Amino acid sequence: MPMLELSEAQVVDLVKQLPPDKQREALLALAEGAARQREERMQFAAAQLRRVAAARGLDWDKMSEEDREAFVDDLLHEDRRCGK
Repeated sequence: MPMLELSEAQVVDLVKQLPPDKQREALLALAEGAARQREERMQFAAAQLRRVAAARGLDWDKMSEEDREAFVDDLLHEDRRCGK
């Protein structure tokens, strides 16, 4: 099947031409896909945080929310050592 290439503006214009109920269906389908991708990214990020924590002798799943926030903060700031 040939692939039709459209710009984002063209896609938006096409969706705007749909009846309101079909516009809603299109938006819900897009939102569902975005939510699924977000969940996949969150699972990947959590796995990476578990791996990095384990490499530093920490158990991500046993850490309190406060400890997790401090750990991530330490990871983001290169001017400080992690695990303070």
